[in-house]
Amino acid sequence: MLDVKKFLFDLPRKANADALEGLSTLFHFDIADAGQFTVKLTDGKLEVSEGLSGEATCKVTTTAESFSKLLSGDLNPMMAMMTGKLKISNPGEMLKYAKMFGLM
Repeated sequence: MLDVKKFLFDLPRKANADALEGLSTLFHFDIADAGQFTVKLTDGKLEVSEGLSGEATCKVTTTAESFSKLLSGDLNPMMAMMTGKLKISNPGEMLKYAKMFGLM
């Protein structure tokens, strides 16, 4: 199973800085069995921290197992949402950043 914490903390290194230029958003990830994390994007600079801080534009709630399966392609995001394995407070915001964050 993928290490969710490592994946999130690797985002600043993996994300395409050019694609993020001029963009800002704030995500909260509440991952059962892995913890709570804030992913903050401010004018192209991506930061990840433990805990939930700030006013999230989008909150993602799931389990470490489901998150790992989503990232590996073993779980369909729409099916996960329909079955309650994945909750996203603002799906439009998630879709906007999912590719840039390597979530798709």
